[in-house]
Amino acid sequence: MSRRGAVLGKLDNYFEISKRGSNYSREIRGGLATFFAMSYIVVLNPLILSGADSTGAELGGARVAAATALVAGVLTILMGTWARYPFALATGLGVNAFAAVTVASNPGLTWPDMMGLIVLSGLTMLILVLTGFRTAVFRAVPASLKTAIVVGIGMFIALIGLVNAGFVRRIPDVAGTTVPVGLGFEGKLVGWPTLVFLFGLILTIALLVRKVKGAILISILASTALALVIEVVAKPGSQGAGQPGGWSLVTPSLPAWGAPDLSLVGQVNLFGAFSHLGIMGASLLAFAILLSIFFDAMGTMVGLANEAGLTDEDGNIPQVNRVLLVDAFGAIAGGSASVSSNQIFVESGAGIGEGARTGLASIVTGLLFVVAMFFTPLIYLVPFEAVAPALVVVGFMMVSQVGRIDWTDWGVAIPSFLTFTLMPFTYSIANGLGAGFIAYVLIRTFQGRARDVHPLMWAVAAAFVLFFGIGPLEQA
Repeated sequence: MSRRGAVLGKLDNYFEISKRGSNYSREIRGGLATFFAMSYIVVLNPLILSGADSTGAELGGARVAAATALVAGVLTILMGTWARYPFALATGLGVNAFAAVTVASNPGLTWPDMMGLIVLSGLTMLILVLTGFRTAVFRAVPASLKTAIVVGIGMFIALIGLVNAGFVRRIPDVAGTTVPVGLGFEGKLVGWPTLVFLFGLILTIALLVRKVKGAILISILASTALALVIEVVAKPGSQGAGQPGGWSLVTPSLPAWGAPDLSLVGQVNLFGAFSHLGIMGASLLAFAILLSIFFDAMGTMVGLANEAGLTDEDGNIPQVNRVLLVDAFGAIAGGSASVSSNQIFVESGAGIGEGARTGLASIVTGLLFVVAMFFTPLIYLVPFEAVAPALVVVGFMMVSQVGRIDWTDWGVAIPSFLTFTLMPFTYSIANGLGAGFIAYVLIRTFQGRARDVHPLMWAVAAAFVLFFGIGPLEQA
């Protein structure tokens, strides 16, 4: 055997590429697809964390972009090399918005103080993983609820795709408005970017039904090429006041080199929030962050692993502790770099839909994030509209598992329904999980089957009751 063959053989054994029914080309294509699907976070995160704290200090867009790419790259490579799963990590949407709102609404609170709370939440998460608590909770969830998580994430990821493409848009809050979202702009599809989305969606479906290898990646690349041509010729620009037909966030353009500014790394004050908000106030904020990252990651992980066929006969993920440990490190690293908590991204489903089944795909995605740190405009190459079709199609694949739910048992059927409907409707995985878990405990009790409920499910349901009640508690 040649040296090259020996190396490839060792890589195959380490990542279990053949064992998981994959090959090198699928893993590389999957890694590329995942990067293109989630690279927008390098643009979006600086926008979310753009406000000033009580001292007038700002994190700075360029610094947040560089640190976002760095942390996402390192954590995703760690997920690939150590946990060996095709899950990519980056700053989680939700916790970053929560951090921005909290900083803006609490006089005296600084960005380092807020990031300190995120780091403390990550350290707490690390302890929960090391003690086995987080894994035990995962295994205590009934099979139908685990399936509902997959379905909910499928609906959620499809909605993200439709919204990112501008196919579905929020309707302005004006008198007489009766629905929250609608088709396109004022009920009509407008703009060249929407055409790019429709082209990509039709192409993706056509390639998939024809069983063409690399269907999702081919569609992303073809749609990106079309987007670049349209931007050069028609110049639709970005969406804004009076520009409903523009690109939703990323205006496609060719990348250029630039040295990254990583000065945000290490700017964190672990216990600063406690001195400004008091023990109770800071603890409530830390608990909200902890619960969000705890269950967002669990739900995403379950959904992606099921879609990839990487769970055992009981729906459990082999060596799940490694995945959970990397996720815990995500909160610690994200807070320490002032980019907010990093978590497993649902957009990893784009890579899984392309055939990714191992950590090799994550290494490809992670390396691209590291490259994007130096070529930050690289993420401007692919607009949302070119990636959104992949998310919609992957959403279909995940929702197709809905038949596995036991609809004859209302004790799991109703909680499952609440789980997968509230995920997209509240734009939060954790909210859907919380509603489902609480409903499961209550309905089993109403059925006289309280003893069938795992003790950890009682504990988790109680935690979610507190989570949903944080708002009234803060106002009391």
